[in-house]
Amino acid sequence: MKVEDFEFLASLLRNKSGLVLTVDKAYLLESRLMPVARKNGQKDLDELVAALRGAANPALLNDVIEAMTTNESLFFRDMKPFDQLRDLILPGLLERRADKKQIRIWCAACSSGQEPYSIAMLLKEAAAKFVGWQTEIVATDISVEMLEKAKSGVYTQFEVQRGLPVTLLVKYFEQNGDIWTISSDIRSMVQFQEFNLLDDPSAFGTFDVVFCRNVLIYFDQDLKRQVLDKVSGLLPADGVLYLGGAETVLGVTERFKPVSGQRGMYAQVDGAPPFNVG
Repeated sequence: MKVEDFEFLASLLRNKSGLVLTVDKAYLLESRLMPVARKNGQKDLDELVAALRGAANPALLNDVIEAMTTNESLFFRDMKPFDQLRDLILPGLLERRADKKQIRIWCAACSSGQEPYSIAMLLKEAAAKFVGWQTEIVATDISVEMLEKAKSGVYTQFEVQRGLPVTLLVKYFEQNGDIWTISSDIRSMVQFQEFNLLDDPSAFGTFDVVFCRNVLIYFDQDLKRQVLDKVSGLLPADGVLYLGGAETVLGVTERFKPVSGQRGMYAQVDGAPPFNVG
């Protein structure tokens, strides 16, 4: 690939999706974009780049972003955040939100839906505590293809075997051969919407908890800060942010601080503790 073509694609992807590609990842462009080129009638990447440089073509640009965006996900990924949510965060919110009886959770970069559905199952298991409450899960992703898969609630045997406890599989899924479909009760608990993390999320309103895990690792420092600062504006003083195991707020933003003793959990710098201590 020509250097100028790589630089053009890298700049385009950063500006449109936040994805940062270094030269050592050039092979990803070639392996993932050749199918896009063939789909659009181009014989090679040179023709694909020429088309992207030419007249605006939103459909082609969307195909490129879809192909380059990593869509790895699994149920109850890393488990620790879900244990924290169940054992620490939800009990605190039940106490502090008793007046309005509403809890809102945002799953940013939700991919094919395993994370928000994991949260939905967790809330469903605790349903007796939430009688009379409104619990809302908003799940967003830049990929329309992934959102359609998430909305369907249909997963393969391989996908449900990755992190999902068998008790929840039997309780909340219906099997048809090697295909498993999550129950309509769980699907109805999640609102899926297309959203680019580089855009302004303020229209979503405020959230008590935000999961933004394993996506900022693909962004550079400036874009990480921009995203985290915008997320901070959506959280109340006692709101909680979850990042992935390889991610941190340290050296990125001054809006959040790690919650002592709780890996992957972050609180507003000047805010109240997200749960009762002691």
